[in-house]
Amino acid sequence: MKFKLIAFAACSCWLAFAHPVLAQQTERVPALREKVYGQLARAQEQADNGNLAEGISILGEVAEKADSMNSYERAMMWNFYGFMYYEQGNTKEAINYFEKVVKESPIPESLEKSTLYSLAQLALSDGQFQRAISFLDQWEGLAEEGEMGKAWVLKAQAYYQADKHREALSLIDKAIAAVDAENKIPDENWLILKRALHYELEQPQQVAKVMERLVTSYSKPEYWVQLAGVYAQLEQDEKQLAVLEAAHQQGYIETGSEWRQLAQAYYFNELPYKAAETMQEAMSKGKVDASVDNLKFVGQAYTQAKENEKAISAYKKASEKVEHGNFAAQIAQLYLTLDNNEAAVEYAEQAFNRGDLDNEGNLYLAEGMALLNLKRYDQAIESFKQAAEIEGVERSAKQWLKYAKSQHEQQQQMANLQ
Repeated sequence: MKFKLIAFAACSCWLAFAHPVLAQQTERVPALREKVYGQLARAQEQADNGNLAEGISILGEVAEKADSMNSYERAMMWNFYGFMYYEQGNTKEAINYFEKVVKESPIPESLEKSTLYSLAQLALSDGQFQRAISFLDQWEGLAEEGEMGKAWVLKAQAYYQADKHREALSLIDKAIAAVDAENKIPDENWLILKRALHYELEQPQQVAKVMERLVTSYSKPEYWVQLAGVYAQLEQDEKQLAVLEAAHQQGYIETGSEWRQLAQAYYFNELPYKAAETMQEAMSKGKVDASVDNLKFVGQAYTQAKENEKAISAYKKASEKVEHGNFAAQIAQLYLTLDNNEAAVEYAEQAFNRGDLDNEGNLYLAEGMALLNLKRYDQAIESFKQAAEIEGVERSAKQWLKYAKSQHEQQQQMANLQ
């Protein structure tokens, strides 16, 4: 139970402060009398047994005699109140009573210092960020130089929560620099806070540097993926891919979005075959769905890699999932490239029948070329005529139309000669 640990520390203070170690204080601290100690111990016993309400009730009896108690006794009574309300989850009342502790004077400096730090932590947890900063300012007036590091971090957290990001960054940088000077590794949460602050300040280069430290020092899977994401934001595609590949080799690529990120990184780094194979692997492992978008990506990547048969396979699967004819049009283009003209014409007609095409002109051109290769000149001429009516391809279509007509005429002449 947390109360036990804290209360034990408080009891240790009672014994310590009964000895001459307090001689360095400028104001003499009164002793804790046996009678008051016994009453506080009785309240503590009830709290240790889980009877917090009874413990608070006993403290209420003690508080009735507060006027006859010295400053140290009252401070310890308020201290017990604070811990008991904290154990009840009543942070506001805990803060109220801990504040009463530090308002008593004289009290042992160590008690004042530890209470101020606890007050800062409680205020921060309760969303009272400015009060947390104020308590830490008071604590710093009592602290030794070597103790400042932990306060810098806590105050940085308070400034961060209060949206004072530059003030917070200055403090967390001091804390990290102090640890670096001792050739130690900064606490992971310190680096996470520093990363968050640079993100809020829109400093992606600095975010990347912090992520590099997190990867080096703590090497968690999410840090590798996040670092890759930052490199992508900075348009450092080669670094992004290097990090993602390293993460993949270590088994850190797990989620569907991470698999997609790796596949896209291959694509952007002009490695389309790896891009397609990575997405295929992700689909086969069930990491991503065989959705229209993912199948379209695979088709595009295989097309870029000149793996036309594999691209056709992906586009056929995508085409089964939609009503429009755009994937059928892509398949027609690919079959034309493979010199499979019959299939090219078949899928061009399928695309036209489905409709809702993004680029009707190019499809008429492709169909016309396939028909031309099949020496079906009448049909090729009709396809090229259709293309010639569409803006963007009309010039090319007219040239093909002229050629198709010449071939048709030549065919007719040869037929007449026979």
